[in-house]
Amino acid sequence: MEYQATIGMEVHSELRTKTKMFCASKNDPDEKHPNINICPVCVGHPGTLPTANEEAIKHVQRVGLALGGNVQKFSRFDRKNYFYPDLPKGYQISQYQHPLIFEGKLNSVRITRVHLEEDTARLIHDEKGDTLVDFNRAGVPLMELVTEPDLHDAKSAREFCEELQLVLRYLGASDANMEKGQMRCEANISIAPVGSDKFGTKVEIKNLNSFRAVEEAIEYEILRQKKVLEDGETVKQETRGWDENKKITFSQRVKESAHDYRYFSEPDLPPMEFGDKYIELLKGAIPELPAQKRARFKDEYGISEQLVETLVRDKNLAAFWEKMVSELQNWLEKEKIEESLRVAANYFTSDFLGLIKEKEILISEILVQPEEFAELIKMIICNEISSRAAKDVLRHMVEKGGDPSVIVKDLGLAQVSDEKTLEEVAKRILAQNPEAIADYKKGKTNALQFLVGQMIKETKGAGNPEVIRTLLTRLMVGV
Repeated sequence: MEYQATIGMEVHSELRTKTKMFCASKNDPDEKHPNINICPVCVGHPGTLPTANEEAIKHVQRVGLALGGNVQKFSRFDRKNYFYPDLPKGYQISQYQHPLIFEGKLNSVRITRVHLEEDTARLIHDEKGDTLVDFNRAGVPLMELVTEPDLHDAKSAREFCEELQLVLRYLGASDANMEKGQMRCEANISIAPVGSDKFGTKVEIKNLNSFRAVEEAIEYEILRQKKVLEDGETVKQETRGWDENKKITFSQRVKESAHDYRYFSEPDLPPMEFGDKYIELLKGAIPELPAQKRARFKDEYGISEQLVETLVRDKNLAAFWEKMVSELQNWLEKEKIEESLRVAANYFTSDFLGLIKEKEILISEILVQPEEFAELIKMIICNEISSRAAKDVLRHMVEKGGDPSVIVKDLGLAQVSDEKTLEEVAKRILAQNPEAIADYKKGKTNALQFLVGQMIKETKGAGNPEVIRTLLTRLMVGV
């Protein structure tokens, strides 16, 4: 029997704010010392009162607007009651009936809701088998986004999460670094026979902390559920974890329902109301988003989809590219802009990004300025240096910094285009290779390319290939 998978995603993301959600304790994901950024409020001491973080609320609302969602003019916080060692108060301040955002869409996947809550503490299991609790994370603003069950395969689920991470970063709402636990994905998966108008039993996979884990866990779970059904058994509604080493999901607990949490309105926080003017101001603060940048880069620069995606996925890299192109447009005539963009894209993709990867540095740490990269491209377009020399100059720029024109002068890499200067070298090369001349006259075009290569080698890459080719052709006619 053929089965169809149905997948919905729940994504949690810690928000980028100075302080925690309901207190003034520092929100610092890089803090290594346990239980430093804590106070009576975030560790749940009796008699303490929460105060909502305004910036966290705005972050969630901007995310919702960016996804085409509806900002609710009335919203409130609720208590979600359950007992676990990482929950200091014995309940979590969250949102249930009146979240900040309803609806929206991303990658054709419908968004059900986006709400705001506080994160839990972090449990640390030591070598002795003891469990310790670090409350630094307790109370950190946590956005939860829930989708409709619109996904049907693991790859699409991964791509959805990757795109959401980009949106969060573009908005400045979250760094969404999965390695630091700032973004955590959960997948709700069920399978049913193809053509069935009913969903299968839903299984939730918790705390997937990498995009690879999202894809692999969903793929495994779909296969696991198929085997259960094919064996004549029943899929249990439960929560499962993902074992990264064994590449399998494992049962954790029976899945709770909403009534198990005994939600009720948070008595210590007033309801929130938002007017039209406030919402319009939020809309005006939304920057260009990844999908918009993709479309614009393709239209404006005519570069490959691969380079477009590379630039869209790194805001700093995209800013570098745009500043570099702007410099080229200021320097070169209009008829040379298209050629310069093509050359710039080639050197950017193969050489520049290759050197960044080789040196293991961030674009923000690079010694090369956009203006300097543009100058290098201009020198190539204007035949001031050869393509071979340009690669050497770019490596020097990345490793040591410096103006390309100065580097070219210091290293003697300026391209030679004067025929008189090159003619003596050409005659010497021809005298050394009579067989190549004979082959050329027999119509073997590779012979000319061989001689050009010898000239390039002799001039240490400084000779202009086109001038050399013309010169050699003219000289061989008279030989």
